[in-house]
Amino acid sequence: DGATGTALAMRGLQALGAHRLDYLIPDRAREGYGLTPEIVERAAHKAPRWLLTVDNGINSVAGVEAANRLGMRVIITDHHLPGATLPAAHAIVNPNQAHDAFASKAIAGVGVVLYLLMALRRLRPDAHVALAPLLDLVALGTIADCVPLDANNRLLVRAGLQRINAGKACPGIQALLRVSGRRPGPVIAQDLGFQVGPRLNAAGRLADMSIGVRCLLATEEREALALAQELDRLNRERRRREDTMHSEAEEHLTAWAGTALPAGLCVSEPHWHPGIVGILAGRLRERYKRPVIALAPADEAILRGSARSVPELNMRDALVAIGERHPDLLLTFGGHAAAAGLTIRQADLGRLAQAFAEEVERRIGPGPFAAPPSDGPLRPEELSLALARAIRAGGPWGNGFPEPVFEGVFTVVSCAVVKGAHLKLALSYPGLPQTLKAWAFRCVDAPETGLAVAIRYRLGVDAYQGSETVCLYVEEWSRVPQETGLGYTGLAPDAV
Repeated sequence: DGATGTALAMRGLQALGAHRLDYLIPDRAREGYGLTPEIVERAAHKAPRWLLTVDNGINSVAGVEAANRLGMRVIITDHHLPGATLPAAHAIVNPNQAHDAFASKAIAGVGVVLYLLMALRRLRPDAHVALAPLLDLVALGTIADCVPLDANNRLLVRAGLQRINAGKACPGIQALLRVSGRRPGPVIAQDLGFQVGPRLNAAGRLADMSIGVRCLLATEEREALALAQELDRLNRERRRREDTMHSEAEEHLTAWAGTALPAGLCVSEPHWHPGIVGILAGRLRERYKRPVIALAPADEAILRGSARSVPELNMRDALVAIGERHPDLLLTFGGHAAAAGLTIRQADLGRLAQAFAEEVERRIGPGPFAAPPSDGPLRPEELSLALARAIRAGGPWGNGFPEPVFEGVFTVVSCAVVKGAHLKLALSYPGLPQTLKAWAFRCVDAPETGLAVAIRYRLGVDAYQGSETVCLYVEEWSRVPQETGLGYTGLAPDAV
């Protein structure tokens, strides 16, 4: 979101006639998030008159004070929830401020920048600047930040996807799609969320996010492709480290075998990378169906963490309550309902784990917290390419506007592990003469051939060598007890 918002601000402000523009990307491992006094000091070397934040700043009281002392005028653009005290900025553009009348509270940071540009354009009636060519960036940032797809966000994403599929995306997005190896066919929201977004984010997690911004700002295809290839390399390295961290976290959590897991999970290892803990927290949340905080060392004395929540819990509100009950525990924190960031002293890890588990249980119970209900089973004739195409056309799908998820009992005809990380399956279904192709991504626990399995899945379109077939994308599966038979449609608690 920050990378696309920065690129949007640079390209939009240039189009509106601004000059002497530059951007500065904090190192998230060393400097964390937000406009800190240290970031202001770095910016001061360029002697800016104006300092514009993108996707941050609403809680940067000290940073804005430092900028004011140095004579900068600060404009904050953000969508995160404000704290009790607002920064003394020249202007704040954030729909989640108290008494703000903007209807689309779920807009991403990149969307906030777009509306700022639209407002500036109204002050320049002679410019006639078209902002529609920038909607590819808005679509990418909105999907990658997983904000709820309310009506406004869906319109922005749909318009951006239309430009991308018309071949009008910026060279950087075109290059990122090319290096991702995505399947043929129209670009959909999931391609931005699972193919382009992770490669763009890999730079900020492991190296320098400015690589991603440079890719989005590139005007030449050759430059964009070179930067996209570097981002793809970083993403492969990110996945390798993430898998190692995930395995270690699983080992830590299996130590609870025989006892109930806490309502909220808190995990950390001294050698974990702080740029990857957010992804790890998300994977553990999906696996254990509980809110998760994952932390890694920021320096010798400080842990920096990322939190991921379940729909029942507002993560930021939970952290506020923890801060009130334990005033010296959280050094910094911020975020929104689904995700948050925080820092603590390394010595306080045990205190945080206990306080977090207690607060989660106090608010929503002991867990686990079940996945949302599915849309039920499909009849054999409904497992069709026509329905899969209709669902694809009904998008964009995402947070707050979820793609339909179905469930049913299938028999495994064949199963193979692909690239050491995914399952490729052939499944049979009662009443359907042909087998169905299915994929289970980020899963290597392979069911045996001939096994009856209960599956939650999305119905998709698989394109191969110019032809399209219906395909099942498996969300989770579980073995069906033999005495239950093929009439069973529910998933067991230990579903994979």
